[in-house]
This record gives sequence, C-alpha cells and structure tokens, in this order.
Amino acid sequence: MQNLSLGILAHVDAGKTTLTEAMLYQSGVVRKLGRVDHGNAFLDTDDLERKRGITILSKQAIMPLDDKQFTILDTPGHVDFSTEMERTLQVMDYAILVISGTDGVQSHARTLWNLLARHQIPTILFINKMDLPGIGRDALMTSLQQLDSRCVDFSQEDDVRNEALALCGDDVLNAYLESGSIDNDTIARLVSRRAVFPCFFGSALRLEGVEELLAALKHFTLFKDYPRIFGARVFKISRDAQGARLTHMKITGGKLMVKTVLNGMKDGERWNEKADQLRLYSGQRFQLADELEAGAICAVTGLTNTWPGQGLGIEPGGEPPQLEPVLTYRVILPEGTDPTIALRQLRELEDEDPMLRISWEEHTGQIHVQLMGEVQLQVLRERIRDRFQMAAEFDAGQIVYRETITDVVEGVGHFEPLRHYAEVHLLLQPLERGTGLIFDTNLSEDILDRNWQRLILTHLVEKEHYGVLVGAPITDLRITLCAGRAHLKHTEGGDFRQSTYRAVRQGLMKAKSLLLEPMYRFTLEVPTTNMGRAMTDLQRMCAQVDAPITEDEMTILSGTVPVQSLQGYALEVASYTRGLGRLSCVSAGYAPCHNQDEIVAQAQYDAARDLENTPDSVFCAHGAGFIVPWDQVHDYMHLPSCLEAPKKDAAPQQAPAARRAAAGFPDDRELEAIFERTYGAVQRRDWLYSQSSRRYERLDRHIASSATSEEFLLVDGYNILFAWDDLKQLAEQDIDAAREALMNILANYQAYRKCNLILVFDAYKVKNHLGSVSRFDEIYVVYTKQAETADQYIEKTTYRLSGRRHVRVATSDGIEQLIILGHGAERISARLFRDEVDSVLGQIKNVIQDLSRKDRPTRLEENEALQQRLEELRAKDKD
Repeated sequence: MQNLSLGILAHVDAGKTTLTEAMLYQSGVVRKLGRVDHGNAFLDTDDLERKRGITILSKQAIMPLDDKQFTILDTPGHVDFSTEMERTLQVMDYAILVISGTDGVQSHARTLWNLLARHQIPTILFINKMDLPGIGRDALMTSLQQLDSRCVDFSQEDDVRNEALALCGDDVLNAYLESGSIDNDTIARLVSRRAVFPCFFGSALRLEGVEELLAALKHFTLFKDYPRIFGARVFKISRDAQGARLTHMKITGGKLMVKTVLNGMKDGERWNEKADQLRLYSGQRFQLADELEAGAICAVTGLTNTWPGQGLGIEPGGEPPQLEPVLTYRVILPEGTDPTIALRQLRELEDEDPMLRISWEEHTGQIHVQLMGEVQLQVLRERIRDRFQMAAEFDAGQIVYRETITDVVEGVGHFEPLRHYAEVHLLLQPLERGTGLIFDTNLSEDILDRNWQRLILTHLVEKEHYGVLVGAPITDLRITLCAGRAHLKHTEGGDFRQSTYRAVRQGLMKAKSLLLEPMYRFTLEVPTTNMGRAMTDLQRMCAQVDAPITEDEMTILSGTVPVQSLQGYALEVASYTRGLGRLSCVSAGYAPCHNQDEIVAQAQYDAARDLENTPDSVFCAHGAGFIVPWDQVHDYMHLPSCLEAPKKDAAPQQAPAARRAAAGFPDDRELEAIFERTYGAVQRRDWLYSQSSRRYERLDRHIASSATSEEFLLVDGYNILFAWDDLKQLAEQDIDAAREALMNILANYQAYRKCNLILVFDAYKVKNHLGSVSRFDEIYVVYTKQAETADQYIEKTTYRLSGRRHVRVATSDGIEQLIILGHGAERISARLFRDEVDSVLGQIKNVIQDLSRKDRPTRLEENEALQQRLEELRAKDKD
C-alpha cells in the first residue's frame, strides 16, 4: 500500500484537531470520538496539550482509505509554535487548511497560505464550525476567492462545480465542452499541480462534511514518483517515555531497512550511525517495521547527530524557516543549581526545537533563551519543571533586535604580533530588508591565494557578527573581500581569523548604523463603539494601520506594529471590549526601530570596549606588536584602500604571482637560486616544527618509516580538486563525491608509479580535530588537525622527508612552492600533474586493450602479462 502524507493546518481554535479526530473516527481508525475540551483527543498525547487545549508539538496518525494510506500530520496552530508547523511542511504531499466559519480568513491563515504556496503543496480547504452563527457561506466563499481565485466550492452540485473547474485550464474546458463532465482523474491532476483548491463546508464536531472530505482524499489525490536511490528528510526530533532519541523523517527515495548505516555531516565531521528501530507512530502507539519504502513517515532510533531540516542520502537540506524568534529571556535558575548541568538539559530541548535558541554568556555565567512569544515561554517553563524537576524562572524579557548599516564602507583588519601577519580589507554594503548576510570575494588570486581567500570567507560565515549600537546581530549586508595580504613565512590560519573579525568590526564602527526591531502584522477586531480607543492605542504604538473594514457591528483593523509596543495588549483588548474584541498577530520581519535613540541609551553598550569583538588592529614595530585604535588603522594599514582612487604619481602595484610569471622561470633550479638569494642558503633546523602535537607527529613518522620506496609525492587535495575542471564541477554539487573521485584517480596512478603518495586535505576548521591518517588502497589520506592547513602540513612533511629521499609536491600555491623548494623538494603544478596522471591512466588503458586483443588467456596468465607490461613501461619511463 502506497503512502501519502497529509498535513492539517489552521489558525488557533479553528478546530483543526477536532477535524483530525472526526476523520480518524469516520475512517474507522478510532472507535470512540474524542474531544479537545474533554482532554481525550487521539492526537493530544502531551499532558500540557490536554491541559491547555492546544497543539504544541506536531503529531501523526495512520489513516487507511481503500487502496491508499494517509499519514496525518497534526501541526500546531498557535503562532508561538509556528516553527514546528513550518518544519513539518517540508514532508507534506497534501495539506488541509482549516478555516473557522465564525472568524473567516484571518491573518495567520494568510501566512499559512503563503507558506503552502512557497512549498508548492496541493491544498484542500475545510471551512469548519458552520453550525455556529457567522458571516455566512457566500461571504466566506468570497473571501476565499480573494485569497486565491482558484478556490472552488465542491459542496455545490456537480454541474455548478464543473463549470467553475472548466475555467482552471484550456484542456479542462475543452474536455468539459466535449463530454459535459469532468472525471475524477482530471480533477486529481488539477489538485496535484495546484490549479484548483477544493473547498468543503461543515462542522467537524458534528461530523458534518467530513465524509465528503474523506471522499475527496480518496478520489482527488495522486501518488508521487520517488527515485530508487535512498533519500530521507528529517523534520522533527523528540524523545519517547524512556528518554530514547527519536528522529522523525520522511523517506523520499529508495528503501530504508532496519540496521542500515546512515551518514551525514555535522560541525564539519562525517558521522555514521545505525538505524536501530523503524517506528510507525499513530498517536501514542507505534509498530516496528523491518523495511519501509519511499513515502513512509517513521521515527528512527539510534541516531544522535541528526537535526530538523537535514537531508539524508540523495535528499538535499531543507530551506531555513522564515519565522524567527523575536523575544529573549534570561533564565533564572533555582538557588544551588549548577549552570553547566542546566545548560546541558536546556540543550536537549533545543535539540528537539532548533528555534528555541539557547545561548551561554561566558563572562556573566548566564543562560539566555530566544522565543516566539509568551505562550511558548509558559510552556517552556512547565516542560523544564516536568522533565528535569527544575523550577526555572525567567526575567521580564527583551526584544531581539538586529543591526545594519545605511552606507558603503571599507573595514580593515590587521593582525601582526611578532612572527604573525595578515591584513584583510572588506567592503560592507547595505541590502534590502530580509536579505540576511551575503559573503563574497572580488579579489584576484594573483593578489591573494585562493586558499587564503577561502579561509577568510570561512571565518566570515562561522561567527555571528554583532553591531555597534546595542551589540545585536547584524543583518541585510553584503560583505565582500576586496583586498588582503599574507606573509611568505609568518602567516598562519589563525592570523586571518583575527584580521577578518577586526575588519568587520572596524567597518561597522565607521559606518552609519541602523537599529532594526521585529514587527508584527496584526488583525484587531473590536466593536465599532470601541474603534476610537483602538485607533488611539495603535497610534501610540507607532503602528501603520490599513483602512478599517466594518462588518455589521464589528470593525477590523489591520497593519504592522512593533513587537515591543504590542506586548500585553491582548489583555487590554479583552478588557475594554468586555471580551468581544480579538487580536491576532504573525511575524512580519524587521523594520527600522521607531525609538532607536531610546533603546541605544538604555543598552549602554560601548562597542570600543567590547574585547571579544574588538575593532582595533595589531601592528608590529621594533620587534614587538602594538595596538592601533580602529579610527587610526587607516594611517597604518599596508594595503591601499579599495574605495579611494590610487594617486596619479603612484606606480601600479603588481601581484607577486604576476611578477614571477612575467619573469618566466623555466625550472626549479632557477627558482631555488632566487629563493637562496632572497633568504639565504637552505639550512636544516631540527627545531623548525617543534610546536606540532606529539600524537600527530607519530602519525607523520609512521608514513616515513613504513615507506616501500624512496620516491614520495604529496598532493594538496583541495588545491588540486578545485584546479581540475571536472572535479571542480563535481565538488560544487557534492564535495564528498569529488574527494572520493580524486582518491580513486590517485590510487590508480600510485599503482602504476609505485611511489609513496600522500593526499592531504584541510580540516583546520574542524573543532577539536587532532588530525588523522588513513589508507585508501595504497595511498595515504591525511586530514589535518584543528588550526593547521594543508599547506602547513605539507611544508612540515617535506622538511622531514627531505634528504636522501626524492620528494615532490603537487600544488599550484605559489607561496607554498617557494617554501618546499627551500626544503629541497620539487614542485609540480596542478596542470602539469593532471597531464602526468592522464598519461599514466592512458598507458594502463593501452595495456588492458592490448591484452583484450589476444586470445583470451587464463586469469593467471592475464595477471602475469599485465604485470610484465607495467614493469616494461616503468623501466622505459625511468630511462
């Protein structure tokens, strides 16, 4: 039986869980009809959900209908838990959007509609609570068609319905004119490609209209075609009653069998873990499965490194959620509670809900949490108490601000303590609201090597950068690398980290900054007699209000308002309208703060004294480093400004690599002679690499001691990978596949050349990585330790292997080539190395073809002939 996932979405109190209960009852899944207000609904399995009468966490139930099996996903309706709903959207095949017949299309329903359109999910609408007094069926249908003109009332007679469907496409119209009817298959195709949105009216509590809705699910849904290769999308993390971690996922390709080894990347490291159990949940109960096909939704135990939104197998990662937390609170722990233990427990909750942002301030020893709203805060307080038996409290809370800039500036960071050197120039440009941060480079590799540029971009991405007004995270900026310089001998990876951070900060200090505050899009419904009070309040809150809409005795006001101004206003509305008014809000992104000067004064943030985010630079003079304040860096920097035009009498600077190319050095001996004239004769110094870790040194020495040949070849993995066009294209799609392809090529090359081949990959940014050496066929694959680049490892290894051995290094890094020549090694560029590899692979291919033309010998004779032919070719190459 094939599977379809069906999401149920709605505004809070629209009757979403009640509809789910009615569908399960009508389809025979449950024998007794539960109710939310009675606390016995099939999918309200959490004590907090029963207590509050709302859905907090998404739940699932399996509902068979004839030859189809639906996995119903009941999502939260409250705006504070919208991120839980948004993650579940990524695994839905179809969705039912529930609209309250008494309230009509509210602002949150419009937000849900836009999210469904963004994810291109076929949608069926169910207008609930039609047994209660409301605005009427015709008015509801009019508002739905204003939401989207393709909404069609399927509760009408077939002829009337078909006339409306015929307007959804020329092919449908032609078929209707020819036959006078529209068959179910045609309607199913229209629904699946979102060309029509069926609308049904009824009352879930009274089981009215539910049977027609189930019939539509039977006839108007289509199965998806999935690839045969395994893929899965993770959408939720939870824990069962025994504390076992559950990874909820939808299989999007192939099959998943129990005990299958799954893998992925987390924090730069690859993990491999077994799927111990495959659970099919329906409410609180579950069944174990040995094998599941594509389309199934299951919970997997045994996985500890997964996260919501992650793609496994061929499935790519999901899009980041549009909704972001807008409030931040300081956690007040009970007296005597160890903060480190409390932090670990809160991280467990953050693992289940990534939008529950937990942060630890080292200098104050305080824990902070970011949330969507006050209801989520109340739920979090009760979850901490129930799960960890900890009576945690929270302070009054603050707004999560953002900062940006309004002008284009250049930030300069220079880091030059003794025997260190790096300078970075960054161009900071403001972008449109909601764009986020974009990092780019506009610097030639002739001026700064590709490896250093990648390192700078990595440092820009890895850190959350803070503004200079109140210390809030920055957003809506394009940061472009426009200039940079490294030293031939003294630059290390950590130097560019320091200079990059300081460049961002110095640019922000120079720019004109703008404080951004979160906004709500609100809908306020009040009696007409209270409209004056409501308008006065909204004007006081600095709200932007659309034209009022009057319906009978009620007035509807909508618009945008700062989140800060609206705190606690729902209680005021209920008070002055005597319970007749209603306020609903959804997140509307960020806008310029209406009271920036007041917020900045309250924050009392001194950006110049923030030592963890300093804008100052470090220069060197007379053998010692000294600090230069951010506003004086321009007078000390070594590179010209990217924004200032060069002086007319100044000679144009030429990049070191360009000068070397113009000089035209044909061989290593001339390059070595230049090196010795510049830096002196090559000398061996035993203390050169005494700073390396002992464990890593033992790994390096193992390669030298176990070598079977005096010829060594070290390959700069990423340098070669991105220099060869075919591997570069593959790396843009899948870097792991590109690495494996390079290893296969080099393994064949080594089998012919019989040299000791060492392939080195950067792992300098992997936290706490101690370095690793592994074997792939007969080649060594090295991943460097934290804070050590492949260049540094190769320089260190060439020094140790040089002497009586013949050492070559394959790289196109000009600076690295000079250093390895100083160690007595030879260098070969990426282009020449590719020619050499292609030649070897071609000779191997010729040997195989020669053997295939002869009479087919025995396997032993074939191997002996191949070996003999390879020996002849190797001898010929040596001559």
